[in-house]
Amino acid sequence: MNEPNATSEARAPEAPEAHPPARPEPSRVVRLLFEGGVGRNMGLVAVLVLLAVVGVVTAPRTFPTASNLLTVLTSASIIGVLTVGVTFVIIGGGIDLSVGKVMALASVWATTVATQSFGALVMIFCALAVGVGAGLINGVLIAYGRIVPFIATLAMLISAQGLAELISGRRSQIVTDPVIAAIASTRILGIPLLVYIFAVVIVVGWVVLNRTTFGRRTFAIGGNPEAARLAGVDVRRHTVLLYVVSGLCCGIAAIMIASLTTTGSSTHGTLYELDAIAAVIIGGTLLTGGRGTLIGSILGVLVFTVITNLFVLNNLAIEVQNIAKGAIIVVAVLIQARARRSSTT
Repeated sequence: MNEPNATSEARAPEAPEAHPPARPEPSRVVRLLFEGGVGRNMGLVAVLVLLAVVGVVTAPRTFPTASNLLTVLTSASIIGVLTVGVTFVIIGGGIDLSVGKVMALASVWATTVATQSFGALVMIFCALAVGVGAGLINGVLIAYGRIVPFIATLAMLISAQGLAELISGRRSQIVTDPVIAAIASTRILGIPLLVYIFAVVIVVGWVVLNRTTFGRRTFAIGGNPEAARLAGVDVRRHTVLLYVVSGLCCGIAAIMIASLTTTGSSTHGTLYELDAIAAVIIGGTLLTGGRGTLIGSILGVLVFTVITNLFVLNNLAIEVQNIAKGAIIVVAVLIQARARRSSTT
């Protein structure tokens, strides 16, 4: 009488194992495609292909040329470097509205007559130091001062704008150092040096975000800061470092834009912070943090840059261009919201 029960008890654990194989595979595919960002990235690639088709049809003599492609990449390089830093901050659960004007301040400080008299290395060091210093101030105010990131970085935006205007006297400062001026005009294998700098920043950023403890902690803090703290992560210190990374990218971008325009000016970077944040959003990074991909952000930059290029080539009004960008942002946010609701049900 007991043996049938023993047999049924022995076989009972096998029953659950007979059904799960039907579900794990699809769910793993879904995670790889959507949570990992591959599906969204492929969607952005498809958008770029569609924009390229539109460019070939509407501007067949200018859009598909090598020179125009290099123009697009060069235009994307500066805002792209800023976007790398902004991606780190947003994945970590923050926001940085100051990147455009911190870049402007760094470009002004690095191109004063006094700074340029010391040569290119000092100019580069000055730009990086200003960017890192601004990021450090942002991070300390947010992490230790407990100021909302939106408010802290908005205050930095206003302060950086005012300081840049004060230093420059609201005048464009001409770059006289030949080394800095040559950065934008130098080409290696026919590709501008600015594009190579952009590529290096992307590679380093991707490795740090996806292959280091720093990157894993960034995702953890953005997803659940309290859980990260209980797991032993110094959330406040890491938050400061995220804004320092963003500031460092501002310093790099400052040298790039100073070389490209041969000026340091308080007018540099106007609304760049909004373009960077928009690129991060359509790239799939959640504004609430904890999820996102650097490659998606860069694809977002390229989408916006190609749209701008198409409008310029077709002599369309900038007002229409801004409406198109706004519509893209709204659609991207709606897609994010729908994806989050479906993932929780």
